[in-house]
Amino acid sequence: MPSDYYSSIAKGYDALHKEEQLRKLRIIARHIKPKAPLLDIGAGTGISTSFFRVKAVALEPSEEMLKQYKGEKVIAKAESIPFPDKYFNTIISITALHHADIEKAIKEIKRVSNDGCIYAFTILKKAANAVEIKEKLEKAFCLEEINEDEKDYILISKK
Repeated sequence: MPSDYYSSIAKGYDALHKEEQLRKLRIIARHIKPKAPLLDIGAGTGISTSFFRVKAVALEPSEEMLKQYKGEKVIAKAESIPFPDKYFNTIISITALHHADIEKAIKEIKRVSNDGCIYAFTILKKAANAVEIKEKLEKAFCLEEINEDEKDYILISKK
């Protein structure tokens, strides 16, 4: 969905999606321990950006969504991450990458990932290209699937 859709629902986003996001984040937290700096791609209102309590940056194309987040934030898309090479130690994206050009997003995520970067991505199972995105992410970042959610594929760095 385009960022103008998210801009139109920004004020009510947390009421609609916060509990669901927190459920996925609690699952992820049982499997990884993020290291700063963390990049949250498709951060929305910053629910997941602030969840892990490490220095983090919220990256989101919708300015209206980002207005809700009080921490460090950047208006940008996954396909064009405005940070230097090898900058982040943890990269997460909670139910957002199905909106991206996944090939370009993977290239950018790899570019800004430090050696040993920790990853956690969730992909909406109902998305038309969900399986394709899941497979590409698993291959590109050596991820494993955590089968603990009905609505999303949860992919994390292999231990």
